Amino acid sequence: MRKFIIANWKCNPVTLASAKKLFISVQKGLKNAENSQVIICPPFVYLEELLKLRKKLKLGAQDCYWQEKGAFTGEISAVMLKNLECKYVILGHSERKAQETDKLVNQKIKSALKSGLEVILCIETISQLKHRLKGISKNNIEKILIAYEPPGAISTSGGKIPSNSHIIEKLKEIKKITNTFILYGGSVDSSNIERFMKLGFNGALVGAASLKAKEFIGIVQAVEDI
Repeated sequence: MRKFIIANWKCNPVTLASAKKLFISVQKGLKNAENSQVIICPPFVYLEELLKLRKKLKLGAQDCYWQEKGAFTGEISAVMLKNLECKYVILGHSERKAQETDKLVNQKIKSALKSGLEVILCIETISQLKHRLKGISKNNIEKILIAYEPPGAISTSGGKIPSNSHIIEKLKEIKKITNTFILYGGSVDSSNIERFMKLGFNGALVGAASLKAKEFIGIVQAVEDI
């Protein structure tokens, strides 16, 4: 089965020069990766420039608005991302939960799918998954990548990773709702990625570790070898 490794750069790095350097280093280090789809999700402001540099890597955004256009100051729509030739978008990340309801995430998913973007949907609970997929057809649900982020596992200083039994149980619950690609998100690095893959995930959503080229390349190489 196809594997996905997604780099979520979050609000990093602080300069375009640093973003280009990181992107080029990762791309060079992964030129021989054949078994994994690697997706880099930088801040919006770097997307256009990194798209010019891409060869094999895919690019995605970290969020989008649910309306196509209008008087929505500061927002970026799914159709704008699609017109920029961006392919993926992360939606519902746990770091945005204070700002977003499940209804809003649901609206964003529908807008992104309508615009032709591929969605990486983050969830912490099965309840979130059900509410965020409400009203979306089975065919479209099967196109969505699901990133399971256990509560408390997201942390730049090393979050708390649940037990294998807990993770396996949640994976089973997700598969009862959708049989799409399921990724693990939460303090992923080169030392634990093999564990998550062997538990049955199809890849990972990588945060802090994706900002270190050597470490991120190590994660992908570990997945390649499984």
